Amino acid sequence: MKIESSLAPAGTPGVDTQKRTTKPQTKTEASSGDVQLSFAGRLQSLEEQGNAPVDNAKVAAIKQAIAEGRFSINADAIADRLINSAQELLRKQDQS
Repeated sequence: MKIESSLAPAGTPGVDTQKRTTKPQTKTEASSGDVQLSFAGRLQSLEEQGNAPVDNAKVAAIKQAIAEGRFSINADAIADRLINSAQELLRKQDQS
């Protein structure tokens, strides 16, 4: 019985039996390209204009309060605002 040499070897299912023609990228090679984040650029320009959607002073004050253990969470107020927000979204959806 003759075995044809043109047939590929059976190998293990799910395992690539072909030789790689390129070497895998290392972490530094993969991250050496330029990345542009358009949202980050827009956010920065808003901050420079004084129209930032985030109050950095308030964020810093909250971080400080958390670090000092003075920050308290009002679960009732959060729940009420979450429910109001969900109701508003549902009303907008019904109007569409």
